[in-house]
Amino acid sequence: MKCVAINGVKSLEVKEIAEPVSSEGRVVIEVKKAGICGSDIHNWDAGAPEGLVMGHEFAGVVLDPGSRTDLKVGDRVTALPISPCGECEACKSENHQYCAQTWAHALGLTLDNPGSMAEKTSFRPDMVRKLPDSVSDEEGAMVEPTAVSLHAVNLANIKEGAKVLVIGGGVIGLGCAMLAKKAGASLVCVSETNENRGKRAVELGVADKYLDAKDPEFVVKAMTESMGGFDAVLECVGIAPAVNSAIFTVKNGGSIVLVGVSQKPEEIFSVMVVMKELKVFGAIAYTIKEFEDTIRMIAEKEIDVMKFVTDTVSLEDTQKAFERLTSGSGTDIKILIDPAK
Repeated sequence: MKCVAINGVKSLEVKEIAEPVSSEGRVVIEVKKAGICGSDIHNWDAGAPEGLVMGHEFAGVVLDPGSRTDLKVGDRVTALPISPCGECEACKSENHQYCAQTWAHALGLTLDNPGSMAEKTSFRPDMVRKLPDSVSDEEGAMVEPTAVSLHAVNLANIKEGAKVLVIGGGVIGLGCAMLAKKAGASLVCVSETNENRGKRAVELGVADKYLDAKDPEFVVKAMTESMGGFDAVLECVGIAPAVNSAIFTVKNGGSIVLVGVSQKPEEIFSVMVVMKELKVFGAIAYTIKEFEDTIRMIAEKEIDVMKFVTDTVSLEDTQKAFERLTSGSGTDIKILIDPAK
């Protein structure tokens, strides 16, 4: 079957690999739509691991239900790409996202489990979830990234009337902004270095105001806009300047949720965390309940995730899509892949 795999630094290739089979009860799925995630971009940027077939955001149709007796051929599904052990303290407390095994065999993130940037893929049977008829294939591919945003917003514990800053206008950041509003925030600002993306957040109705992260007066303007500091800041970039911006613009006693990922040490003003007695949370993925809640919210039209989908491309055009998403000046938010296109 045809897939897209990493072929070096910032390089992808379309190639043929063996079709998945239902070993160990796995559910074999024909991919209808797959999303490009920030973690995919990290791997593409590093060119490693070479040969990796990425893609952990998807919607598809069951070809072989494996050991799932409640599934049949033709069912529309999505799935959690994780591989929790089910036995450790994290799993027993329903926090599978930080089980030590969760990412060991994650789909689209490890070489032993090719992802959804392919015509077909296979999932651990217990991780597969049916999609309601009211959820389109495109919306199904948006469940996973939206669940990431939901987890971050839940950690922030946003109250009615709260003032919230989201740093980063990618799909996770905009999802956080949308869900912060849903949680009752009275003011949601988005900061971005990419002016086009920042303004787009306001145009889409998920943010009340765009703040230019490159502005030398950014902190002063953010503090003025929030009248003394934001109740919560969700940092969705993962670099030191963004984390420090969060520290300086959150109010005393406020909350910071670190959603962005850095793969190297970052220098931050920890003294300000201490002096302001801040609550700082790391956010990784989502709980199983949050993933299922996201499906329900999309199905019941409580949230509109399609406003973030800016294009759908073929496997052959995936390389260009990665380049567009990392241009630093484009308006693309989420690009989906259609393997049949």
